[in-house]
Amino acid sequence: MSEERPASDSPEEHAEQGRATDADAWATACAEDLAAERARRRAEHGPQPGSAAEELKRLVDTVADKLSGLQSPVLGGLAGPAAQQVVRQVVQQAKAAVEPVIDRNPEVFDHLAAAGSELLAAYRSAVQAQERRWTARTADDLTREDPGDRRDGGEGTGPGERIDLD
Repeated sequence: MSEERPASDSPEEHAEQGRATDADAWATACAEDLAAERARRRAEHGPQPGSAAEELKRLVDTVADKLSGLQSPVLGGLAGPAAQQVVRQVVQQAKAAVEPVIDRNPEVFDHLAAAGSELLAAYRSAVQAQERRWTARTADDLTREDPGDRRDGGEGTGPGERIDLD
């Protein structure tokens, strides 16, 4: 006797197969839409940035190319080619020292980038909180005189205090 399931026409199994097909169709449609949106953004804005290590490599390469192609008007015509060769050598040495570190520890740069983002978010939060306190004061608060305030209410708007010399 065969181990096959007998064909069933129960409405419950039919509905379950329909839901599975609908879920697959929905997932497929979502994946296609996401791929199309990513392609559109890549065409509009260029490629997405890579990991922090890849971006650092690109930065090092770009800076090395710019420094190597730099003409030195300060050193004059005679020292120009020699100075340019020295710059190329220094750039190549720096590049040779940096690239192995990046290759061995790419996750370190991702962590550093994340830590920098967190520090920036903390700074923004602190600045926004301070700005809210500053802007929460109304003009009435600034012009009203507080009896406990020792500031001179007379001339100017400076932070000077009145001091009695008698």
